[in-house]
Amino acid sequence: MPISEVEFVDTPLLRVGYEVLGEPGGQTVVLLHGFPYDVRSYDDVAPRLAKAGIRVVAPYLRGYGPTKFLSDQTLRSGQQAALGQDLIDLMDALGVERAIVAGYDWGGRAACVAAALFPERIDGLVTVSGYPIQDIGGSVEPAAPLDEKLAWYQYYFHSERGRRGLERDREDLCRLLWRDWSPEWVEAETAFAASASSLHNSDFVDIAVHSYRHRFGLAVGDPRYDDLEGRLAQRPTISVPTVSVDGGADGFGWFDSSEHASYFSGSFQRVLLPGVGHNPPQEDPAAFSDAVLTLVH
Repeated sequence: MPISEVEFVDTPLLRVGYEVLGEPGGQTVVLLHGFPYDVRSYDDVAPRLAKAGIRVVAPYLRGYGPTKFLSDQTLRSGQQAALGQDLIDLMDALGVERAIVAGYDWGGRAACVAAALFPERIDGLVTVSGYPIQDIGGSVEPAAPLDEKLAWYQYYFHSERGRRGLERDREDLCRLLWRDWSPEWVEAETAFAASASSLHNSDFVDIAVHSYRHRFGLAVGDPRYDDLEGRLAQRPTISVPTVSVDGGADGFGWFDSSEHASYFSGSFQRVLLPGVGHNPPQEDPAAFSDAVLTLVH
């Protein structure tokens, strides 16, 4: 079942669609989805957290589902600073002073950016695969050949051929990524069908293409985020209490996030989920919920 009916709130740039569950007075947890997924990742996490007295907010990221820009003139940026600022803007619009934030893939990056740059707003962090803040300055250095192979879709989006491919075949391409990244998830096909409509947001392609070009230094960012990107280029440490979830069967590349422990100056705990792929909250909602609950006071 969906978390709730979609509600809307305006931030400086966006009309954000979000789903919400739990008592308004409870501690807030913001759950952030990745690319190319949506809030359906949290359908089984949200009730578990709400049962513990938590207020859960699950927004559709820019470029997904019902979330829209307020102006046609705003650059459809997918850069990391934009995602982190969107999270803070959402909290401001909802009147949330502090929250626990949790996410994976793009959502995990948004959560980590917010925790690194605005620690006074973040009570705790659940990330997936450690520290995902991009080293854009270092992006010219090659990775290991296997890692380069796994990133094929990112290089595809660097070309206009890739943009047109994503525009024309977005469901087939994204379904392929779901399958490759979660090879042991038997319910992936059914789950994808429930999220596919969110990929037809009119800004989805522009934001995805900009994201994968900007992180390699191939596209300029929105100037409004220049200061934040400058701070992120310093690879700031994260001081808030953190749980890092690793999927033991992540087809995008298995990683022991304890190798990133030096990026976390506060408490840091790693949780390994055997058999889980790239989308831990949907593949193992009980374990992901437990990770969040360890941060609740």
